[in-house]
Amino acid sequence: MRLSWRDLGRPRADKAHGKTVEIAGFPVAILPPATADHFLMMAEPGCCAGCVPNNPLAVIEVVADRPLKLGNGTLRLSGILHASSDADAWRYQLHAAELLPGVSRRAVLAASSLFCLPATALAQQVDGMAADIHSHAGNLTRATYGGSLLDVASPMRSGGLSVMCLAIVADSPVISSSSGRIRPNREPKPGELYEFSKRSFAKLHELARSQSMPIVRTAADLRAARASQPSVIVTSEGADWLEGRIERLDEAYQRWQLRQLQLTHYRPNELGDIQTEPSVPGGLTDFGAEVIRRCNALGIVVDVAHGPFELVKRAVATTAKPLVLSHTALRNRPSPWTRLITSDHARAIASTRGVIGIWPVAEVANVSAYADNIARMVDVVGVDHVGIGTDQLGLLGPSALPSYADLPQLAAALSSRFKPPEISKLLGGNYRRVFEICIA
Repeated sequence: MRLSWRDLGRPRADKAHGKTVEIAGFPVAILPPATADHFLMMAEPGCCAGCVPNNPLAVIEVVADRPLKLGNGTLRLSGILHASSDADAWRYQLHAAELLPGVSRRAVLAASSLFCLPATALAQQVDGMAADIHSHAGNLTRATYGGSLLDVASPMRSGGLSVMCLAIVADSPVISSSSGRIRPNREPKPGELYEFSKRSFAKLHELARSQSMPIVRTAADLRAARASQPSVIVTSEGADWLEGRIERLDEAYQRWQLRQLQLTHYRPNELGDIQTEPSVPGGLTDFGAEVIRRCNALGIVVDVAHGPFELVKRAVATTAKPLVLSHTALRNRPSPWTRLITSDHARAIASTRGVIGIWPVAEVANVSAYADNIARMVDVVGVDHVGIGTDQLGLLGPSALPSYADLPQLAAALSSRFKPPEISKLLGGNYRRVFEICIA
C-alpha cells in the first residue's frame, strides 16, 4: 500500500496500522551519519534535528532492522506502519523499514512504451507538447551583454521538449548576487530598463531565428509545436520595463510577441512586492492590477512567480484568467526570503485553474528527487495544476535537470508515481490548457 503525507491523520493511514506500506520523504537523524537504523522522516528536506516540526503528523519515526543508507535526497521506504495513541510519541512509526530504489529497473521498463522512444515519438505520446514553463536556456541573459548564444534547439529535440517559455530578465542591470543572494543594488535610471528590455527581446528573437524555432503567438501555434521543430513563447521575468506605463504592454505584445509576463523579479517595482525583500507597496499595487486586467484582455499569460502571498491573493481576486506560478517548490514553513511557497499559496494559484511549475534547484539531488517534489505539489493541488519550470541557466547552483536532453529521465522517474495520462499533463498538458484559455 502506497501512502502520501497527505494521508497522515486521516482514516486511510490509520486503517493501515500493522500493514506494509510505502512512503517517500527526507531523513533527519540526531547526528547526520551515512547510515542509521533509527531516524525521523519528514515530507520536506531539513538540515538537522532542530528542523523537525512540532506537528506530529509531519514526521514519521523510522525503525529498521539494519542500518539504512540515508544519502542527501529523498528516501523511499517500505515497512510496517504503526499508529500510536501515546501523546509523548510520534503519531506514526515505520517498523522493519527497508530502503526502496528511487526509480526501479522495473518502473523504467514499465514506462518504456512511453519514454524509451525517439524524441518525436515521445512528443506524440505527450500530446505533442512537453513544455518548460520558465527558462533562460541558450545563454540568453549573458548574450544580451555580449556573450554567445548557445544551441538549445538540439537538446530540446533530443529530449522531446516541444516548447519553452524563454524569459528575458527585466531588472538584470540593477541586481546582483554579491551578498550571497540576489538583491537590487541600485535604482534604475529613467528609461534604462525599457531600453534594456528592447535589446533583450531582440536577442531572444535572434536566438529563435538562428535556430529555426518558431515563435508561439496563438493557441494554434502552440498546438503545432513539436519536438522535431521546438518553439518559443516570448516571456519576460519582471515587468520593470513598463516603468508605470501601461501602453508599453501593448507595444511588447505587438512588436515582440510577448505572451507571458512575470510581474516582479528581484526588485519591488511599480506592480508590487517580491518574496525576497521587505514589503514596500504591500502586495499587488493598483497599477499591477491594471496590468493583469490588460494582460487578460490582450491574451498574455500572467506569471506571479517571485510574488509574496499578499500579491498573489490580490492577483487571484483580479484576474479573469488562470494564473501561472512558473518556478518554485513546496515548503510548509518557508524560511525568510525564500522562493518556495506554502500549501495555501499553491492552492490560491490552483483556484484560478492555473498551473505551478516545479524547479530542480540545488537541494534536489537528482531527477528522482525532482519527481518527488512534483508529486508533493500534486498531493496539495491535484495533478491538473502542476508542471515543470526548470529556470535553466537561471539558477545560482546546480540543477537536477541541467539539459533538456535529460527530460526522458524525468519522465521515467515520474512513471513510478503517475499514470501516462497524468505524466502527459505534468510535462506540458496543464500548461497548454492554461495558455489556450489565456490567449483566447
